[in-house]
Amino acid sequence: MKIIYYEEDTLFIEFQKGQIVRDESLSWNINVAYTSDGIGEITILDAQKNGLYPLQIEKVLSDVA
Repeated sequence: MKIIYYEEDTLFIEFQKGQIVRDESLSWNINVAYTSDGIGEITILDAQKNGLYPLQIEKVLSDVA
């Protein structure tokens, strides 16, 4: 997985490499690109302006007995 934030307020998240077979716009600023194996990448315009960057990643620890 690769996450890149561009200064023009674009957030690019790559989940897997592969040829993009389909693009789908979820709204004017969110685009999802699919490979033959699933989601390949997500591009978000105005990411910081819309509160989606910086990312907050939480790690959940579970008790294993």
